[in-house]
Parts: sequence; structure tokens; C-alpha cells
Amino acid sequence: MRFLIIVKATKDSEAGVMPSEQLLREMGKFNEELVKAGVMLAGEGLHPSSKGARVRFSGAKRTVIDGPFAETKELIAGFWLWRVKSKEEAIEWVKRCPNPMKGESEIEIRQVFEAEDFGAEFTPELRQQEERLRAQMTKKK
Repeated sequence: MRFLIIVKATKDSEAGVMPSEQLLREMGKFNEELVKAGVMLAGEGLHPSSKGARVRFSGAKRTVIDGPFAETKELIAGFWLWRVKSKEEAIEWVKRCPNPMKGESEIEIRQVFEAEDFGAEFTPELRQQEERLRAQMTKKK
């Protein structure tokens, strides 16, 4: 099972406050543990929403909204993509994580859909397309 581990933004992360050297070291050590255990597939920090944009869809219309975005508690400051056996295992790993922010912070855990989750609607043709695209992405790395 794959899980997206979402580090929620704070006022500091949205203000562009960078992590301390100590936190970078602690996170580096934690990431090493994840990699050695075969759990970590990807992980990155994100710039504040002031450097981002959103595209709102309404039928065929597209509207671009430039950041920053108001609701800090709903924003993402970083993420990991992990492969683990269960949500419980993901929770156990998150509980071992250094606090990603100064003060209070929150990490959200969301399971990633796999092909088999979509049932009959995910036809053999769509599965082949998915496999072809994944192979192309891997090849470009």
C-alpha cells in the first residue's frame, strides 16, 4: 500500500521561515531510516503558497488564482510518499518523525489509490495505458 504523508503548513512555513540546521539533520536521519527500511518512495518540502497558484475549474472555464492562500491550516508544507503494509504502519512511522515545525504541527496520512481500487471501470485498456505511462516516467528518470 502507498500512503501520502502530508506535512501541514504553519504561519512560519507560509512566511518562508526555513528549518534550523538541527531539524534538517534530524529529518535527514529519519529519511535515512525510511530509505533503509524500503518505505520511502519520495519526499520533498514545498515553497510557501505565496509562490504558488491554483486553477479553478467551472465547466470549460479555467480561472488562475495566485497565492498566497488564506487558510494556513489547509495548506501543505511538504510530503513523503511511502510504501508500507498498512495505515497502522504509516502511523507508527509518523509517530517516530521529528516535529517538522517549531511548536505545534500536524501530519496527515492519506492512502493512495491503486489500480485494483477502481474496479471494472478501470478497463484493460486503461490499465495498459497506466502501465505504459509509468514505464515512460521511470525511463525518463
